[in-house]
Amino acid sequence: MARQPEDTASSKSASANDSALIRELATLLDETNLTEIEIERAGLRVRVARNVGIAAAVPAMAQAAAPAAAVATVSPAAGADISKHPGAVPSPMVGTAYWASEPGAKPFIDVGSKVKIGDTLMIIEAMKTMNQIPSPKAGTVTQILVEDGQPVEFGEPLVIIE
Repeated sequence: MARQPEDTASSKSASANDSALIRELATLLDETNLTEIEIERAGLRVRVARNVGIAAAVPAMAQAAAPAAAVATVSPAAGADISKHPGAVPSPMVGTAYWASEPGAKPFIDVGSKVKIGDTLMIIEAMKTMNQIPSPKAGTVTQILVEDGQPVEFGEPLVIIE
């Protein structure tokens, strides 16, 4: 957690405020039928999302993707550095990133995979259309920065190829 509590009382208060905020956002998701809400307040960034229609696929893929999922959690300060990395592959669109062509299928890439220009790195679903994301360069995948089924923004780094 980014914040360092000064004492136990302030830590419990901050935790209660964070929990209340998350509950409020989750209620708002239900009331508005949205699938994701993200806010940033005083350096604290909170995203509440629900997976609709892919819930059955996530547990099967999550086990195989455990090492990459740990890499995918990047602090906001480090995120700026990663996007400037010469091997970063940015998302060309807003959508939902998928590692494989269908639930339970072998992922297109893993950390350590060798790729050539044009090889499919992943798929981004946008408006019910599956868009293959090709590799812009040849090299080795050193990091996968998004989780399977995760919403992505335009320009957000997806993978690092060195």
